[in-house]
Amino acid sequence: MSDGELRLRIGEVAELTGTTPRTIRYYEEKGLLTEAPERESGRHRTYTAQDVDRLRELLRLRELLGVSLDELKTLVEAEDARAALRDEWHRGDPGPVRRRAIAEEALAHIERQLALVRRRRTEIEALEHDLLDRRARLHAQLGTLAG
Repeated sequence: MSDGELRLRIGEVAELTGTTPRTIRYYEEKGLLTEAPERESGRHRTYTAQDVDRLRELLRLRELLGVSLDELKTLVEAEDARAALRDEWHRGDPGPVRRRAIAEEALAHIERQLALVRRRRTEIEALEHDLLDRRARLHAQLGTLAG
């Protein structure tokens, strides 16, 4: 972090992301956001633009997928691991054996993410089918009541 980097307090971050300071602290406790670095007594935790972006992405994924915090953590840990692998891939020349291992590790992370997304999609599809069945039954009942 450079000295000129913008630093925001928790209330400002909550306002920017449409959440609450309590949610932000909880996400930190769960390991979804990096915890506050050591700070002087009485000083407030501050956040960077990168922290705000990460929180926005976490909130978007949670709402979009309807996942638990543990599932969300699984998703972001896999994404973080893939980012580290990308960095390693592009740093220097890890050689063909390591490049293959990097690609295989990245693939395994993607497979875990896909499994979670597919599980959520299956649950949503089951709910949709249940609602469609209920609607059809109600339409049928309405047809018998028409006079």
